[in-house]
Amino acid sequence: MIRRGLGDDRGSVVAEFAVALPAVAVVVLLGAGALGACATQVRLQDAAADAARLAARGEADGRAQSVVASAVSGASLVLTRRGDLVCVTASASAAVSLPLTLSATSCALDGGL
Repeated sequence: MIRRGLGDDRGSVVAEFAVALPAVAVVVLLGAGALGACATQVRLQDAAADAARLAARGEADGRAQSVVASAVSGASLVLTRRGDLVCVTASASAAVSLPLTLSATSCALDGGL
C-alpha cells in the first residue's frame, strides 16, 4: 500500500496554471490594445498631415475632414491658421477598453509650398 505524505504536491501544477492564466490573458489583451492604439495614432498623424496639406493648397475644409474621417472612423478635425501656417488637429478615441483619446497635429505652409 502506498501512503501519501503531507508534502505531496499532486495537482499543484493545475492550481498554479489556473492562477497564472488570467494574469497572462490580461497582459496579452493589454498588449494587443496598446498595439491597436499605436496603429490608430500613426493613421491619425498621417491623416492630419494629409489634411493640413489639402487645406494649405486651398481645398475645401470638408475635403480635409473626409480625409481624416476615412483614415480613422469617428475622428474629428480642428483647422486653425497661424500666420503662414495651416494647422490641423485630428483627434479620435482609441478602440481599447480604456477611455483614451488620441490626438495628432500637423501644419503646412499656406499656399501649398
